[in-house]
Amino acid sequence: MSEAVSPVVELDQVTVTYGAYDALRDVTGRFDGGAAGLLGPNGAGKSTLLKSLLGFVAPTRGSMTVLGLDVARHPLDIRARLGYMPESDTHIPGMNAVEFVAYCARLAGLPASDAMQRAHEVLFYVGLGEARYRNVETYSTGMRQRIKLAQALVHDPDLVFLDEPTNGMDPKGRAEMLDLVRDITRNKGIHLILSSHLLPDVEATCDRVLVLDKGAIVASGSIEELKGPPRRAFEIRVKGDVVRFIGGLTAAGATCDDPAADLLRVHMSGDSGVRDLFALAVQYDVQVRHLRPSVSTLEDVFTKAIGDE
Repeated sequence: MSEAVSPVVELDQVTVTYGAYDALRDVTGRFDGGAAGLLGPNGAGKSTLLKSLLGFVAPTRGSMTVLGLDVARHPLDIRARLGYMPESDTHIPGMNAVEFVAYCARLAGLPASDAMQRAHEVLFYVGLGEARYRNVETYSTGMRQRIKLAQALVHDPDLVFLDEPTNGMDPKGRAEMLDLVRDITRNKGIHLILSSHLLPDVEATCDRVLVLDKGAIVASGSIEELKGPPRRAFEIRVKGDVVRFIGGLTAAGATCDDPAADLLRVHMSGDSGVRDLFALAVQYDVQVRHLRPSVSTLEDVFTKAIGDE
């Protein structure tokens, strides 16, 4: 019999209270490795959870382990094996990129010569090799995002926390950052937890998600499992009496998301499909102007988990 794999992160009834406000409420869950997304609306408790796992915020009750170590007893040992890319800028004015990243490596315990070598290597890895001697304050928003990733990786961590890694990046830079995030896990073998409000970023890079709302876990697991089995769903735009057509859809057992929208998303019942949609359009005298299959997305999972707020 094979041994059970120890979780990379485990939380047991973790509660964090600020005054009378519970930022986290009895959070219990685990992360077994690979790439996981941390989702939730503003104020859901995502940043508090990351700071708690880093040992920066002590829970009111409950326990946490990271890489098999108890956070309350071994926060420094954990941070030595963990990389953190914060949402806010953290550079030191007056330092160029290679000096700053080498300094971060020294803080993580690397000797000076190794720290400088690693700084050069990781700056080339994130695409800043040609700009590594420029002062960081002269960097664009996208370049500052890259240097934050570099300092999180410079000491070769076992696990990284990425907090909104594509914030402020243009489409090309965002795509390149997501390529790096995928490479970190798939080719570098580093576990990661990605906290982001951009659901497509999480869906493009992660296998699993944990959804927080009002400080509590409302959904967790594999993205594909949470999406559920494929459904007969269609995007359709019609011209005519839309209200009457939607009534016909409902009478036929179909459901329609956001019936006030111009583009309807219709879920058919049973074995009903395209032919049935066209038959209903003829019956209710509407013209079909647009029709295509619709697939379930992470946004559907997120909306279902937190409800319509």
